[in-house]
Amino acid sequence: MRQATGQEPDRTRGGRMWKLAGLAAVAGLAWATRDVPAQLGGRLTGDRAERAARSPRFRDGTFHNPAGASATMVADPGRNLLRELIFGKQQRRPFSPVPLLRPGAAPAADPARELNVIWYGHASTLVEIEGQRVLLDPVWSDRCSPSGLVGPRRIHEPPVRLTDLPPLDAVLISHDHYDHLDMDTVRTLADLQSAPFVVPLGVGAHLARWGVPEHRIVELDWSESHRVGGLTLTATAAQHFSGRGLRRDGTLWSSWTITGTHRKVFYTGDSGYFDGYAAIGAEHGPFDLTLMQIGAYDRAWPHIHMFPEEAVAAHLDVRGGLLVPVHWGTFNLALHDWSEPVNRLWAETKARDVRLAVPRPGERVVVDEPPAVDGWWQSVA
Repeated sequence: MRQATGQEPDRTRGGRMWKLAGLAAVAGLAWATRDVPAQLGGRLTGDRAERAARSPRFRDGTFHNPAGASATMVADPGRNLLRELIFGKQQRRPFSPVPLLRPGAAPAADPARELNVIWYGHASTLVEIEGQRVLLDPVWSDRCSPSGLVGPRRIHEPPVRLTDLPPLDAVLISHDHYDHLDMDTVRTLADLQSAPFVVPLGVGAHLARWGVPEHRIVELDWSESHRVGGLTLTATAAQHFSGRGLRRDGTLWSSWTITGTHRKVFYTGDSGYFDGYAAIGAEHGPFDLTLMQIGAYDRAWPHIHMFPEEAVAAHLDVRGGLLVPVHWGTFNLALHDWSEPVNRLWAETKARDVRLAVPRPGERVVVDEPPAVDGWWQSVA
């Protein structure tokens, strides 16, 4: 019989170390994913569910695009998207840091005619219109993901902190995808600001779960409007989809019009190109400014994101004046080159004689006196 020694066998000590390492890994994973359930948002229940069910866009438990539109991927024989994502030759990030600006005081203007826009990156944009401030799809987090450790990470920092934003009159949300609706940003804005959150049907369930008071949540179906001071905010059609987990289309998506006494703005949200733009232009246009989604497109999903040339066509359909592109440059969400969307857009606007401004993140554009397009992104691409 083997005699006991005062020293623990190596294999026993090693086994305990592996167990401790495993427990540490489990604890680390639990810590890293602690916010994921909340990030998924809320579910439609009670009055919110009943109102969604009355929408012409809601049937069989989900919201739907206009007839004939599909949000599914298009089969492309011979193409391997995963392989292209890993081994593709596209330059999906800039070589140099993206230049950021910190907006100063707004220029003196007749409040009744004021119209400026500040693009903070991706779709996050501030519209200064007739003395009021409307913030669109604010995302200040490092990743657009339910996890802080994985998912698309910012290419550039936000040009200003949330604490540096001016007092807001409204926060508009186009839909509930992570790159447009960010839990941490919403919670911070709910604490810092008193503005209402104006959102498509069902999205209020997410906000309510994150602690936004119900009296600050305004949910609209397409063609419905909400008055904020002297502005009318109207939810308009879009061709896209929604979902923060495995369940899709449980909340509505929309584009938006912001209408003052003298000035008008149109924001696409996320959308494929469709004939609804002409109808929006006929009913609500013309617009002094359009904020057009141009990035994260691919021929595998042509119905849910516009190609840059389609964004120009949509701008003309809605009868837009100045076009400012959004939804590019901040998160890597597709397989095209980082600078391709804006290069294609610039070429198309010149070909179709469309007024264009391409601000650096944080740069204020005075819509009546926009800066000339200088190709600033080409020096970092």
